[in-house]
Parts: sequence; structure tokens; C-alpha cells
Amino acid sequence: MRAHLLNGATADRYRRSVTEGVERVANRLATTDKPFSGITPDALGPVVSAVDLDRPLGDTSAALDELESVYLRDAVYFHHPRYLAHLNCPVVIPAVLGEAVLSAVNSSLDTWDQSAGGTLIERRLIDWTARRIGLGAGADGVFTSGGTQSNLQALLFAREEAKADELTKLRVFASECSHFSVQKSATLLGLGPNAVVSIPCDRDKRMQTVALAAELERCRAEGLTPMAVVATAGTTDFGSIDPLPEIAALCEQYDTWMHVDAAYGCGLLTSLTRRPLLTGIEHADSVTVDYHKSFFQPVSSSAVLVRDGATLRHATYHADYLNPRRTVEERIPNQVDKSLQTTRRFDALKLWMTLRVMGADGIGELFDEVCDLAAEGWQLLAADPRYDVVVEPQLSTLVFRYIPEHITSPTEIDRANLHARKALFASGEAVVAGTTVGGRQYLKFTLLNPETTVRDIAAVLDLISGHAEQYLGENLVHAS
Repeated sequence: MRAHLLNGATADRYRRSVTEGVERVANRLATTDKPFSGITPDALGPVVSAVDLDRPLGDTSAALDELESVYLRDAVYFHHPRYLAHLNCPVVIPAVLGEAVLSAVNSSLDTWDQSAGGTLIERRLIDWTARRIGLGAGADGVFTSGGTQSNLQALLFAREEAKADELTKLRVFASECSHFSVQKSATLLGLGPNAVVSIPCDRDKRMQTVALAAELERCRAEGLTPMAVVATAGTTDFGSIDPLPEIAALCEQYDTWMHVDAAYGCGLLTSLTRRPLLTGIEHADSVTVDYHKSFFQPVSSSAVLVRDGATLRHATYHADYLNPRRTVEERIPNQVDKSLQTTRRFDALKLWMTLRVMGADGIGELFDEVCDLAAEGWQLLAADPRYDVVVEPQLSTLVFRYIPEHITSPTEIDRANLHARKALFASGEAVVAGTTVGGRQYLKFTLLNPETTVRDIAAVLDLISGHAEQYLGENLVHAS
């Protein structure tokens, strides 16, 4: 069994095994002609269940053959230009190379004596991101598993900085379009079910600052403490960016922590043309960024950043076996002092390799391409009588609804849109997302692939229309 351990004696075996795996994936990427096979859980479940995990195959090639049938054949491929669903991006090759390196070396980024150069690389990337945001010389942060963890950690800092005697008196303000992790974080932080105050959005799905001001004033008048305002720079459904300068001014007026959830919109930090959309983010007390969305990095790669690095102390605990207090005096850089996690992957390496090969402008060009594509897609939808499109995109998301010519029942239209999405997924020809707007069913394109074209968008719209019309036609036949 020692032959399977990665070390100097098995380096050749490692090289052969990984090369064979890479060849399999490369072949699958080169030959995949649609984003999904259309397989159902009922069909794939028995195949996976039939694998006897207590009887190893003993051979890499055999294991890879089996992997074809349980995973590779039926995976959802985000690199395909007709994957248009969630905030999943195709990944850049330098980042995949970084993933291969970090997995093999297997550094753990909690303490210096487990990571050394990895610690310094992560810290350098945090400084680089903080400068891009404009947080100032005192800024700091740490890599996380994703936006949900980043938001949780930011609100933990806000809670501790609020210094409230009673947690039940703390309030968090977020738009009605904010990410669900704000609600989840409030619950995990013990703030109570009523802690998050939902602020209505305008027609462009941006937080209404007049409503925010009124709620902040009401909070103060009722003897409650406005703990934090969560501004969103790129909502999950609409890609909308809240009015950051106005929110920053209100946070200063009410002495309230300003957190910006830029998990989606962080790609604008590298944009060559759209960086002004983030004006005001430099006033934030904390910021969430997801490099694994608009920086084209493999999952996972996220970070939380703070204006005042001293606030990271709220995540610091010392253990004699790991990061004893003397290491602080000795100026040993232990990242566990800043993180909610202990053992933690060297995910920063992926971004490091990307910047060293492509540069920030290269990332920005890719993100600008998908934003440009969304603008073209919006024009296409706005001119198509079959569809109602909700809002002109600021980033790369389009939310729309199929409207049949002769059907007026909102419930039937809901069902037609739901059916079209499910039928499209079952065919595997394209993958689109869904959401609700005003209680009605809508469809969603999240465009993060620069290889997607307007022709792809038009073709998928035709497929959606065809599935919806077929559903409505069959219903009319059954009803008559």
C-alpha cells in the first residue's frame, strides 16, 4: 500500500497517474457537445450504489474507467457555452495548474510551520485585493471557502464591534434581493429571527436608500442598535449593484458597520471599462469577494477583507499545540489567527498563478466580455415579443419570462416556464436557472462564459419557447 503514498520514491507513479487522469478529462472536454447528459437521479443512483467500496479495483486505469460511468459522463460541464444557469464559471488553465500543485504539496494554511511561502503568498494576495478595493493601509483579510463563510465572518466582526449588551437588540439591514447567507449568518450568530430588516429595491433591483434611511431612524428611535448594513455588489438573481456611496454615507451617519457582499461583482475590480460601478466600495468596513465566480477560478476561492485589520482579532483563539501566544510576540504569521477555519487549503495559489500568467487585465477582459454579452442578450430579449425581461443588466445576468401569445392565465404561464426549464435540463441541450419575481416564475441566464455567443442565447430562447409551447399545446388538447 505504500506504493500509493506520494513521495520521492513514487514520483514516477504520480506523474503517470495524474497524466492519465488529465488525458481523460481533456478528452471529455474536447468531445462534450452539450452541457449535460440529461440523466436523472433515478437512473444514475443505482450505478453509484452498485459500486462496492470495500472491494478496491487496485488499478488507476480501472478506477478511471469506472469514474467515466459514475461521474465524468454525466457531469454538468460549466465550460460549455450553453451552460447558462448559476454563478459557475469556466476556469482558466493557470488556476487549474495551481490546483494540481496545491493538492499534491497539500500545504495547510493555518500556521507558518505548515505552509511557509503559502502564508506569504496568501497575505500578498489579500493586500493586492485590498488595494484594488481601496480599503487603505490598515486593511487585512483571509481566504475562505466561499461567499457564505465570508459573509458570516464579516457579520461576526460587525456583531463584536457593536458591543451590544443584548444580542436581540441588534439589527442587520439588507435589500430584499440580498443573498440568503445574510439571514443564515444572523441565525448562526444568535441574533434572533427578526434581526435582518429587509429593505425594498427599486425597479432596477437596487436597495432603496430612502427606505434604508427610514429603517435606520426607526431602529434608533425604538432603542435598537443598527449593527450592520449589507450592500450587495452583484445580486445573485439580477447582478444589480446597490448605491454604495449613498449607503456608505448612511452608515457613517448612524455609526453602522458597512459590509459589501461583492461575491459576484468582484470581477469589476479588474475590469478595464466597468470599475466605476464599484465606486463607494472603498468606504466599506468589510468586503466579500468570490474569485471562483468572476475571476474564473476553480471552487473554492473566496476571501473576506476588512478595513481595519485589528478587527480580525474577533476570530483569534490560541492553542498551545498550534498557535501559542508566544508566536504573536515572535511575529510568526499564523493565518489561523484570522480564520474561522483551522485546516485550510492553499486556494490562494490558484489566483497567484492566474495573475502571474494572465495578469489582472486578462481577468478583466474576460469579465468585460460576459458583461458585454449580457447587454446584447438584453437587447435581444427586449425586442422579442415572446419574452418579458425584468431589468437591464449591470453585470452578466438576465432574468426573463416566456409569455405565450394567447394564454393570459399567470398560473399557466408559470407552469409553462417551469416546464420549459425542466424539459431543457432533461434534454441536456442547455442549462438555465429559475427564480421568482413578484411571486411569479421566471427564468435566468447567468452569463460567465466568454465562449457563449449571442447565437447561443438566441438558440436557447428558441428551445425554451418550443418546450413551453409544446406544454401549453398538450394542456389545451387534454382540456378540450
